[in-house]
Amino acid sequence: MAIPFFDRRNMNFVLNELLEVEHLTKHDYYQEHSTETFDAIIEVAAQIATEHFHSHNTESDKNEPVMVDGQVKIIPEVKEAIQIFAEAGFFAGHHSEELGGIQLPWVVNQACFAIFQAANIATVAYPFLTIAAANVIEAFGSEEQKSRYLPQMLDGRCFGTMALTEPQAGSSLSDITTTAESISEGHYLIRGNKMFISGGEHELSENIVHLVLARIKGAPAGVKGISLFLVPRYHVNSDGSLGEHNDVALSGLLHKMGYRGTTSTALNFGENGNCVGYLIGEPHKGLNYMFHMMNEARIGVGMGAAMLGYAGYLYSLDYARNRPQGRLPGNKDPQAKQVMLVEHADVRRMLLQQKAYVEGAYALGLYAAWLVDQQKSSPDEQVRRESGLLLDILTPIVKAWPSEYCLEANNQAIQILGGYGYTREYPVEQYYRDNRLNPIHEGTNAIQGIDLLGRKVSMSNGAAFKLLLKEIAETVGQASDEPSLNAWSRELHQALLLVEETTAALQEAQEQAGVEAYLANASVYLGMLGHVIIAWMWLRQGLVANGQLETASEADRDFYRGKLQACRYFFRWELPKIEAQSRILREMDPTCLDMQDEWF
Repeated sequence: MAIPFFDRRNMNFVLNELLEVEHLTKHDYYQEHSTETFDAIIEVAAQIATEHFHSHNTESDKNEPVMVDGQVKIIPEVKEAIQIFAEAGFFAGHHSEELGGIQLPWVVNQACFAIFQAANIATVAYPFLTIAAANVIEAFGSEEQKSRYLPQMLDGRCFGTMALTEPQAGSSLSDITTTAESISEGHYLIRGNKMFISGGEHELSENIVHLVLARIKGAPAGVKGISLFLVPRYHVNSDGSLGEHNDVALSGLLHKMGYRGTTSTALNFGENGNCVGYLIGEPHKGLNYMFHMMNEARIGVGMGAAMLGYAGYLYSLDYARNRPQGRLPGNKDPQAKQVMLVEHADVRRMLLQQKAYVEGAYALGLYAAWLVDQQKSSPDEQVRRESGLLLDILTPIVKAWPSEYCLEANNQAIQILGGYGYTREYPVEQYYRDNRLNPIHEGTNAIQGIDLLGRKVSMSNGAAFKLLLKEIAETVGQASDEPSLNAWSRELHQALLLVEETTAALQEAQEQAGVEAYLANASVYLGMLGHVIIAWMWLRQGLVANGQLETASEADRDFYRGKLQACRYFFRWELPKIEAQSRILREMDPTCLDMQDEWF
C-alpha cells in the first residue's frame, strides 16, 4: 500500500471540528455550498494530487528543467498534471461565478492546495504563482487588463509570476534599478534585469504574465518610487489572440538545492528596447499592490512548509512502525526478537516533535485562510475589520514559523530513517531539500521578524497586537473550565503576560536605544510570539479533542488522544523556550549587534 503524503482525518478535524467551515455557507457569497460540496471538491483534489502530481515528484526532482537552444525543457508529466489541475477548475475555484469560478471559500481552496503542495510542491508552484498574480490583477488592474488577461489566467492558458528581485538588490527592494519610460497613457518601456523569478520561462502555457516592479523615470528614491507593471511574454490582442514577443529574454536558469522542478530564472526585460509594460493602478504605489500578492504568497509558503514537514512525518511514522531494529534497553538477550523502531522512546520523541510542529503549523495556516473568508464575506463589519487586523499581524508568523520548525520536522524524519534517510532512494531527503527554500521564499524569516516587531505589533496604536492577545485569552478562559486542560490554560496565560510585558519593555527601551538596537533581535521576537501562537492553536485543538473523546469511536479516541498528547508535548517541551527568548529581548541583548566584522 502506498504511504500517504497527507492526513485526510486531520484535514477533516481542522476544517470541520476546529474551524467549523460549514458556518461559512451562511454568508451570502458562499450560500450555494455545503459540507457535501466541500468534501467532494477535496476528494477531487486528493485524487488528482495522488495520480498526477505525487506520481512524478521524484522524477521532476531528478530531471530538473534545462535550456536547449534557448528554450526551457521540462519533463512532460508536469504539463500534463497542470492541465488536469486546470480542467478541474482549481485555477479559478475561489473566484466569482462571473469570472468562471465557483466562489469556493479560501480556507477550503487552501486545504485542497495543501494536498497538492504535499504531493509535489515544485509542480504546483506554477499554478500557485498564477493564482496569486491573477488575484492582484483582479484587485488593482484596469478593466481592460482584467478582460484581456484574467480569462486566460483562470483557465490555465496563461501563467503568472512576480518579478521583484534584482541581482544587485536582493531583498532590498528600495534599491531596484529596473526603469519604466512612458510612451503613451499607461504604457511604458521596461528595461532591467530580474533574478530568482520562479516560473519565469517555460513552455507549459501559451503565455506568461510578469508582474514587474520598476521605477518610472523621475520617481522618488526608495520604496516610495516603485510602480507595478503588467509585462506579458507575448502581447495579447483585443480578441485574446497572441501577438508579438515582448522582448522578455531568459538569460539563464538557476540550479537549486530543492524545488528542482520549478524553473528559477534570470530574466532581461527590454534588452532590445522593445519591452512594453502596462501600469497597474497608480504610479509609485507598486509595492502596496505587490504586497497583496506577497502576503498571500507568504501564507502559501507557510502552508507549503507545513505540508512538506507533514509528508516527511507521515513517511517516517510508517517507516518506524515497519522497520525492526534493536531491542529495548532492558532486554540484554541478543537472541530476542528485534522491536520496531517506534517502540524506542527516542524515536517516539522525534515523531511527537514532528507531529507537534506540523499539525500546529497546519492548523495556523488554515486558520489564516479562514480569516481571509471572514474578512471578505462576513455580514458583520466588526468581524471583517478584526479579521483583517489578525491577518496583518499573523502573516509574518504564518510564513516564518512553519518554514523554520517544519524544516526541523524534516530533519527529524531523516534521523528516524538513519542512513537510509540520507539517501535519494527515500523521499525524506527531498522533502528537506524542497523545504529549505521556504525560510528564504517571499522575504527571509529575518525580514518577517522585522516586519512583525517593526510594523505589525505597533500599527494602529497596537490594535492588531491587542486583538490577538484578546483572542488567545478567550481560548485560555475556555480551557480553564476543563480540569484536564487547566494546567495548559494557566501556562498559556502566563505566556501571554510574558509576551505583553516583553513587548512593552522593548517599545519603552526603543526611545533610548534606537531602532537598530530595537530590531537587532527581531527574529527572537518572532520565535517567541510564534511559539505562543502555536501553543494557542494546540490549546484550541485540545479543547475540541477533549470534548469529543468521551463519545468518540475507539479509532477516533486514538486520534483525539494523539491530539492531546501532542498538545502536552508542545506545552511541556516547546512553550518554556519563550522564557529565555523573553530575557534576551527585555535586556535588548547587544551580543550580535556589537560583534565587529574584524572579529570573525
